[in-house]
Amino acid sequence: MCFNLSSKITLERTPERYFRSNDMIENLRQTRYEKLRTKIFADAKEGAVSIAQNVAALIREKEKAGERCVLGLSGGFSPQGVYEELVNMHINDGLSFADVVVFNVTEFFPVSDKERHSNANLLRANLLEKVDFRMENFYTPDGSVNRSNLYDFCRQYEEQIEQFDGLDLVLVSVGMVGNIAYNEPGSQVSTLTRLMLLDNESQRDLKRYYSSISEVPASAITMGLSTLLNAKQLILLAWGESKSGILKEVIEGKVDDNVPASFLQLHNNAMAAIDLNAAQQLTRISHPWLVGSCDWSDKLIRRAIVWLCTQTQKPILKLTNKDYNHHGLDELLALYGSAYNVNIKIFNDLQHTITGWPGGKPGTDDTNRPERAIPYPKRVLVFSPHPDDDVISMGGTLQRLIDQNHDVHVAYQTSGNIAVGDEEVIRYVSLMQNILDHYDDRSFNLKTKYIEILHFLMHVKQPGDLDPTDVLFIKGQLRREEARSACRFMGVKPENIHFLDLPFYETGKVQKGKLEERDVNIIIDLLNDVKPHQIFAAGDLADPHGTHKVCLDAALAAIDQLKNKQWMKDCRIWMYRGAWAEWEIDHIEMAVPISPEQLRKKRHSILKHQSQMESAPFMGNDERLFWQRAEERNQTTAILYNSLGLASYEAIEAFVEYKIENI
Repeated sequence: MCFNLSSKITLERTPERYFRSNDMIENLRQTRYEKLRTKIFADAKEGAVSIAQNVAALIREKEKAGERCVLGLSGGFSPQGVYEELVNMHINDGLSFADVVVFNVTEFFPVSDKERHSNANLLRANLLEKVDFRMENFYTPDGSVNRSNLYDFCRQYEEQIEQFDGLDLVLVSVGMVGNIAYNEPGSQVSTLTRLMLLDNESQRDLKRYYSSISEVPASAITMGLSTLLNAKQLILLAWGESKSGILKEVIEGKVDDNVPASFLQLHNNAMAAIDLNAAQQLTRISHPWLVGSCDWSDKLIRRAIVWLCTQTQKPILKLTNKDYNHHGLDELLALYGSAYNVNIKIFNDLQHTITGWPGGKPGTDDTNRPERAIPYPKRVLVFSPHPDDDVISMGGTLQRLIDQNHDVHVAYQTSGNIAVGDEEVIRYVSLMQNILDHYDDRSFNLKTKYIEILHFLMHVKQPGDLDPTDVLFIKGQLRREEARSACRFMGVKPENIHFLDLPFYETGKVQKGKLEERDVNIIIDLLNDVKPHQIFAAGDLADPHGTHKVCLDAALAAIDQLKNKQWMKDCRIWMYRGAWAEWEIDHIEMAVPISPEQLRKKRHSILKHQSQMESAPFMGNDERLFWQRAEERNQTTAILYNSLGLASYEAIEAFVEYKIENI
């Protein structure tokens, strides 16, 4: 059973020569916009193996010369794959860390030895304690550092690095605001190890690892830019689509203290190691026609024409030969003969993605429609990672499917219990207590339980404390009833609402368990029961270690197990995206228009999830409420379609088809 099929999804195959050219001249041409040496890997696994081999070679080289290898390591998400490979090399190839010295690049302040999110603890748990490393060679800020001796500690930290003749190699990652370690925007190139206050964006980025914003560290001790740039070698690691925007600034932008990681451009032995998803906004990947000849596919042509429309401020059918020639797209004129021929092709391609019948329109020719006309009506199964992703991401499409008489099932994959604020539980338990007092004040056991829960939440619980089983149960029930309320409002039959409560999620902690067969088997049972003709699933590929990806992997693993079933051969799978991002237009294969009335109904269905309004613990980096994000996302897609010369709609929800043969 394969648990990581989402990593194999390729929306558009990027030709290898774009990121792994063996021709020096072509490589220079492709990378001419890049000011930092960049190595692009097909995926994070390949990148981790390559960088681990680089680190291992340095350790062995130093060992052979009778010298210590001095590393600067960070404890974030990006280097974890590298550490895993280094541990494998230690176990299988005898790589020794006995003469390695490690300096922790950054640590939250204040920090205690028990802090589970401490960078030092992550380094110990994921690397140092798994190899033959001598802990006396590990240097890091710890609980003994206090404000009164902080300046002296930072000075001594620098002196300790100098005693080892500097850092031989530093592994760092880039933050969402371009920070390197925790050198926040505005940091100067001359800075040494010091205390830095984390800006709002960095704190919001960290919030996903904590139960509430109050737990997120406000500051960190970090190596300064000068300390990092004095290292003999620097490798910047970044994996996943979420880093693609900031990486374009770091790699192709100017050196700017508002993007501290851009200072790596000044280092003569610095490199960015990134995967294709993280590289997608670099010019050679996103706009390859600007750096050389292209291997033109239908999707790349569509992307190029949409880009040309934005450059010229023209709709597709008004583009001219001069526009193509002036913007480096003359290759398309050579392929198609004229701008008119290309324009018509792409206009028709986009027109054919639009449908008001997401389940297929019966009695019509479906040759150029995204969905087949028969069977009708269809059994439709919508997978929702949390108990609100269905209405947030495809509430308008859900309405259309129900209104068009399809048999719609909704399966909530997780309970979403940790995403309920304590105040919500206090409010509802107090209500239940008052009702009990009014109707049955003799129920001693229930009364005792209510008092116990309220006392824990109001007087005992401290930031970071885990909820007991009773509290998690109530939080889960709150989310269930909100989901039922939204489904009733949309018209989903009560018997078609399924709560799967996948076990990987039920840890009671922000950190979830690993996806296992028992999770997938729950979905297999549901699929065998419903036998859907159409499946919708969350395809948030930009979230490589979040719940949405795990839920997608669970669904795909189940589909893979059943793909040879006759009913599965007649099933189509559509992926939607969440409230934060939409599919790029060159990937969209089904665009479902939403009328003003449907958009209002979608908003009201989202508002049924009251626990996910302002007080929700995990709102992400976006301060808007979920209904606001969803509306803007859908309206932006509609505006884009209209600007290209297509019909004007109030809003559009977009989908990409997942081909079963890909797995």
